[in-house]
Amino acid sequence: MIAPMNIADDMLQTLAGALAGTRVPCVRALHLPPAPWNGSKDGEFGALELDDGSLGLSYVLLDGALAALTGGAPGQGLIGADALRIAHGWAHGRGVERTLGFAAVNALTRHLFDRAGFVPPQATDSIGGLAPQRGEHIGMVGFFPPLVKQVTACGARLTVLELRPELAGPREGFSITLDARELHSCDKVLSTSTVLLNDTLDEVLAHCATARAFAMIGPGASCLPDPLFARGVTLLGGTWITDAEGFKRALAAGAPWSGHARKFALARAGYPGIAALLAGALPVP
Repeated sequence: MIAPMNIADDMLQTLAGALAGTRVPCVRALHLPPAPWNGSKDGEFGALELDDGSLGLSYVLLDGALAALTGGAPGQGLIGADALRIAHGWAHGRGVERTLGFAAVNALTRHLFDRAGFVPPQATDSIGGLAPQRGEHIGMVGFFPPLVKQVTACGARLTVLELRPELAGPREGFSITLDARELHSCDKVLSTSTVLLNDTLDEVLAHCATARAFAMIGPGASCLPDPLFARGVTLLGGTWITDAEGFKRALAAGAPWSGHARKFALARAGYPGIAALLAGALPVP
């Protein structure tokens, strides 16, 4: 039996197909927040810039990536490199290579969307449009403290899946677990995009097979949606940079950059696929 393709290889194959017959952009620059991390959400992400101006975000606090990148050596050889080649580091590299590879995936996705003239719809809430209802069981993959009350205030039951043992245990109105099997009974699931970097997405999805909705959100959730939708993700909520120059200045200064970007929410329903978009299909409303 042939083993199913993992999400990274699937994503890279889809990107390569969409880019076939065209010039693949090269890397223009790497943009990083100040190091060490200043403790802010804005300081958790870096961006890879392509020579057409496309920017792709990636979480830089895993595996000491920020410290390594600001040290200089891991970023050498980036400028002028084929972005698709860098993207392969997400699937086949380690540490910093994976961080840079994922940033390249997001940057190439923006390149393709811009080429198709496609702009994903603006998000209308912070919880992936899940609309929790009384009596529903909601799963949260990754602890989002500011979003907990949006779920529990509706009378829904909340189970949070975390990797950090020190967070596990009952809380007021919800619980935090280390066991993904506790997601089996969830009606809807909200997941951080970090599952794409720490290789836990496929395992998490396997435990959410009966969920009616699976929303993935976060600045890193700005990648090509096709392989994710095929796996059961129903909504992708990422970051769309609207002012590239302002974003780069704010990131380098360690200042908030949300004023130079907006959150989008792209639903599986109605999304025609990247091939159709590139062939001239009407953008999703």
